[in-house]
Formats: sequence, C-alpha cells, structure tokens
Amino acid sequence: MSFSNFVAPWWFLLLVAVGALVAGYVVAQRMRRKRVLRFTNLELLEKVAPKRDRWSRHVPAAFLLAALALLTVALAGPTSEQRVPRNRATVMLVVDVSLSMKATDVKPSRLEAAQVAAKSFAEGLTPGINLGLISFAGSATVLVAPTTDRAAVTQSIDGLKLAQSTATGDALVAAMASIDSFGKVVGGAEGPPPARIVLMTDGKETVGTRKAFDAADDAKKAGIPISTISFGTEDGVVDIEGRQQAVPVDDESMKEIAKISGGEFFKAASAEELRRVYDTLGEQIGYEKKQADASKPWLVLGTLTAMLAAAMALVLGQRLP
Repeated sequence: MSFSNFVAPWWFLLLVAVGALVAGYVVAQRMRRKRVLRFTNLELLEKVAPKRDRWSRHVPAAFLLAALALLTVALAGPTSEQRVPRNRATVMLVVDVSLSMKATDVKPSRLEAAQVAAKSFAEGLTPGINLGLISFAGSATVLVAPTTDRAAVTQSIDGLKLAQSTATGDALVAAMASIDSFGKVVGGAEGPPPARIVLMTDGKETVGTRKAFDAADDAKKAGIPISTISFGTEDGVVDIEGRQQAVPVDDESMKEIAKISGGEFFKAASAEELRRVYDTLGEQIGYEKKQADASKPWLVLGTLTAMLAAAMALVLGQRLP
C-alpha cells in the first residue's frame, strides 16, 4: 500500500506526535529509574519492585501507542481496489433463433440449452444492470428493451421460436439502436451508461442489410464491445424439409466480430460450457473494480488495541494508562 492509496495522507503528521510520546515515555522512565536508585535500601527495593514486573508495566503504554498509530492510519483514509456491483450499465443479449439452433449435438437441443443458460445469466446479473433481449433469424426483433425487470427478460427467453436464415449484422444494428435510445432517456448529466452486446449464435451470417463485420466496426466507434459466444459443435445436424443438413459452428466469424468491436470471444460446445461462459460474463459485466474506503479494519483494530491497553493497565497496574 503506497501513499497514493490514502485519501488524506497529511494525517500521518500525527505520527510525529506519537513518536514524541514514545520519546517522552522513554525519558520519563529513565528519570524515574534515577529517582528510584536513590533508594538506600536495595533489598527492600527488590521486594517492592522485583525484576519480573519491570517489563510488564510498559506493556499498556506500548499497546496504547500502537493504538494511536493504527487510528492515525484510519484517519488518513486508506483505500484498496475492491470488487463492487455496477450501479449503471446497459447490456443487450442477442440470441440466434435460426433453424440450426434445433440441432441436438448439445442436449436436449442448442436452443433449449441456450434458453436455460440465458435465463440463469439474466437472473444472476446485479440489480444495477439494464438488460434487453433481441432474437434474430432472417430479421432481428427487439423482444425486451433494456430494463431491470428480469422477469420480462426470462419470460421472453422462454418464448423464443425458431425461424429461417441468420441476419447477424441486422441484429447487431438493432442492439446498438436499442442501446442508443435507452441511453438518451437515462443518460442525464453523467451521459449514457456503459454498454455491451452479448451475441450468442451458432452459424454463419446468411442474410441481412448490414454485414456483421461492418456492424462490429460501428459498435467499436460507438464504444460498445461485443462479447461473442460461438455455441455448438462441428458435428451439428438438423432436419430441414426431410433432409439432413450439417450446421457446424462458425468460430472464425465470431472471433472476428469480437476482435473488431473490442470485445471477447467465447467458445461453448456444451450446455455446461455455455453456463460457465455466461457466469464469466456475469462477473465481468455485473461488477467492476474501484478504489474504495478501507479504513474500517484499521479503525476496528486501533479501537480494540486501545481497549486492550486499558484492560492491561487495570490488571497490571490497577490504574488506567
């Protein structure tokens, strides 16, 4: 802990006074010893002040001085980096509902596993996060605008329905528009809250008026990182109109979207891996590290030490220090 981690380091000047008290105590003890040595009957002196008690009478004073030092540190306002819940942020959860999501390479299916994990993510976010939901296939639909009402989001996740095609770029554009609209409403003097898009998909972009990479570049310019989750395996297969069609995941596109936007890429090849990814995102999004007040432990320790000094003085010397 350096002096830059204290709110009011000038309080350390009190340590000069503590040092002066230490010096004064030492001088007082030496003067007392000189006066005691003038006692002519040394045998009686040994009985009145035996050697075994000489050190113990200094203990209360030592504890009192330590308490003053600890309380001085508390007054200086020490701070430390602490993990605290965010009090304002906007997150748009963008979920792919194209027909490839009915593949059963992830049990019971990609969509059902995604629904369970997404609901857990929504319910676990800290209260200060405004969460919105977008589903996309051939087009993007804003199901829930950013809100702290987790029930609205989880109900909409339960109602996700499959459809044809994959318009990833259009979904990202819709997410950015939703974030922008919400930010203008709640921004105030502090400006819009920080935002992030969480994109979960399993396949290549097939349609759309805006390409996904171009949308990711727009997100980068807007300061909205995109966390991408590539969900599924290389062995995914779906039945479309009686024909088996391979639907392997498109990791490379998801990596590129995350890279362009300044976000992170996550790979989830199972329901358990997807749950862990969402847990990680929940930690990243819901909490932040800040320099927070850390004076309480010093204050408590200083107070307890002072009380201990008083107790020892009463026990050893039958008086307060």
